[in-house]
Amino acid sequence: MPNECLIRRMTLADVEAVAAVEAAVFPTPWSADAFRQELTRNAVARYLVAERDGQVIGFAGAWIILDESHITNIAVLSAYRGQGYGRRLTQALMQYLATLGAAYATLEVRKSNLIAQQLYKSLGYVSVGVRKRYYEDNHEDALLMVCEHMPEADPDFEEEETVYTAE
Repeated sequence: MPNECLIRRMTLADVEAVAAVEAAVFPTPWSADAFRQELTRNAVARYLVAERDGQVIGFAGAWIILDESHITNIAVLSAYRGQGYGRRLTQALMQYLATLGAAYATLEVRKSNLIAQQLYKSLGYVSVGVRKRYYEDNHEDALLMVCEHMPEADPDFEEEETVYTAE
């Protein structure tokens, strides 16, 4: 059940598990090193993980610059799809971004990924354009979607660090 899922900020200790989820979900996955670089060198990157029974089952990431946010990736292992984890992870990421000052969020989604498109639409995203031949693996078009109705910022939120130091 989704209520047994912990959603938290990604740490360097999660990199290998996140890379494994990425490899299981996407045809041209980011490497563990790419995620490590995101956490240690990219001050605008933010990532969350979904954990169940101590296992990372999904993750979501975005870049935030001033009031703009761009969702880079959202992934949930196939065994956990259709159970509400992707929705909770996306909502948590949107809340996080809004609290950090994002007025809106953008993302790309495969034209063929109707399930993801429905999820995003149900969360307030609208399609605003097409990125032709966007995906490297098969040159599929991507829909560019935007959500201008972000959650209310959490006034009590505090964040200690923006970039983890390399271990």
